[in-house]
Amino acid sequence: MAQEVELKLVLDAVAADAFARGDLFDVPASTRQMHAVYFDTPDLALSQGDVSLRIRQSGDTLTQTIKVADAKAAGLFARSEWEVEVADMNPVVDDRTPIPTLVGDEAGTVTSIFTVAVERLTWMVDCGEASIELVLDRGYVAAGDRQSPVCEIELELKRGEPAALFALAKTIAAEFPVRLGVVTKSERGYDLLRPASKAFKAEKVALSRTASAADAFEAVVSSCIRQYRLNETVLLDQADAEALHQARVSLRRLRSALSIFKSLLDGDEVPHFQSELRWLSSLLGEARDLDVLLARAKPGVALFQELDRARNAAYAAVGAALGSDRVRALMLDLTEWLVCGAWRTAPSMRDARDAPARQFAAETLHALRRRVRKRGKSLASQTDEERHEVRKGAKRLRYGAEFLGSLFPSKKRARRYGKFVKSLEKLQDQLGALNDMATAPSVLDRLGLRDDLDAEKLLAHRKKSKIIDAAAGAYADLLDRKTFWG
Repeated sequence: MAQEVELKLVLDAVAADAFARGDLFDVPASTRQMHAVYFDTPDLALSQGDVSLRIRQSGDTLTQTIKVADAKAAGLFARSEWEVEVADMNPVVDDRTPIPTLVGDEAGTVTSIFTVAVERLTWMVDCGEASIELVLDRGYVAAGDRQSPVCEIELELKRGEPAALFALAKTIAAEFPVRLGVVTKSERGYDLLRPASKAFKAEKVALSRTASAADAFEAVVSSCIRQYRLNETVLLDQADAEALHQARVSLRRLRSALSIFKSLLDGDEVPHFQSELRWLSSLLGEARDLDVLLARAKPGVALFQELDRARNAAYAAVGAALGSDRVRALMLDLTEWLVCGAWRTAPSMRDARDAPARQFAAETLHALRRRVRKRGKSLASQTDEERHEVRKGAKRLRYGAEFLGSLFPSKKRARRYGKFVKSLEKLQDQLGALNDMATAPSVLDRLGLRDDLDAEKLLAHRKKSKIIDAAAGAYADLLDRKTFWG
C-alpha cells in the first residue's frame, strides 16, 4: 500500500497552458469542469478550527466534502475527511459530520462564503512500480467582487514509493518553471475575505504530546518552508521590505532547525542544504541591511538617494535569484528529503528519531540555554564578534522554544513560556541594535559612502555603552526566568 503523499506545484498561466498542450505523458488526459462552493459560519468558526466544508459539482453529481486538517505542511498534508453525495447546494451539517461537535449551535448558521471554478485535467501516470494521479487545475477563486487565479498541479501517490512522486515532480520542473505550492484553494478563498497580506510571520508549530522527535522535526521544517514560500510569492510580485525580512527569518529558522535536530540527521544532504540556505539568506541580507539604513537616512539628501539606488539593485539581485532554477529547486529538494531522505531510515539514528519529542525538547532547550548563559557573561568586555555569537545563540534558543513550546501545554508552563520568550526577545532586540551598529559602517564602506557628510549622522543613533548595559540587563532577566520545560 502506498504511503499517502500529495504534492502541489504552482505555475503561471502561460506555463500551465503549455503544460496542458504538451506531450509529457503518453496517456491522454480526462477533462472536467468543476465548480465548488465553500461554506462557513459568519464569524468563520470552521476556518479557525482548521476545517473546510465545500460542495463540489462535477457533471450532474454534487459531492459534499469536509476536511479537518491535522497540520499545515509544505505541500504535503494528511487529513481526516468526510465525503457524501448531496441533493443540492445546501450543506448537510448534522451529527454524521464533525461540524456540530466543532462549532456547537453555530452549525445552523453555516452559509456560502466563496466559490472555486476550475477546469481539471487528470492523468494517471505509471512510473515503474508506482502509480500517480496528476491533476492540472486552471481557473479562479471568487469571494464577492474579488478573485484569485488558480494555476496548479497536484500529484497524489496511489501506489508505490514517495520517491517516484518526487521524480515525476522533477521531470515536470525540468520543463516548466514550477514552485512548491503551500496554499490550498480554501486558503485562497479565505484570503479574499481579509485585507491583503504583504508579509507572513511564522505560524505556531502544533505538536502532540505523543509526537516523536522525528515527527517534531518534520512539522518544524514544513512550517519553515511554508513561511518562506508565502513570503517568496510576495517578493516575486513586489520589492516589499517586510516580506523580505520574513523570508529571511524563515531561512534562519530552517537553518536553526537543521542544527537543533542534528542528532536525528544523517547523510550528505544537510551540509548541502545549509550551504544553499546560507547563500540565499546572505543575498536577502544584503537587501535587508540597506532597508535598515534607508529607514534611518534623511530623505532628499545625496546619501539617501545613493542608498535607494543600492537598495533597488539589491532587490533586483534578489528577484533574479528567486527566478532561478537553483532557488526553485531548493524548496522542492528540501521537501523531498523531508519525506524520503536518508535521515528517515538510517539505523544509527533510529533511537534519536523515535525518542519522545518532549524528552528531546527538554534536553535540547536545556543545552541551548546553557550555551547562551556561558557565552553571555561579561557582555561589556566582549568584542562585536563575540556579542554577535551571543545573539546567534539567543536566536537559536528562541527558535527552539517556538518550535517545541507546544509540547508543554499546561497553563503554568504556558505562562512560563510567554515570559521566557519575551525575555529572549528583549535580549535579541538589544543585541540586534549592537549588530546594526557593527554592520552599518561596513555596508557604507562597501558602497563607498562612508565619507559622505551625512554618514556620521546616520551611524550616531544611541550610545553604544547604553545599549550594552540594556543587553546585559536583558541577559540577567533571561537567566532569572524559570524554564517552561523543566
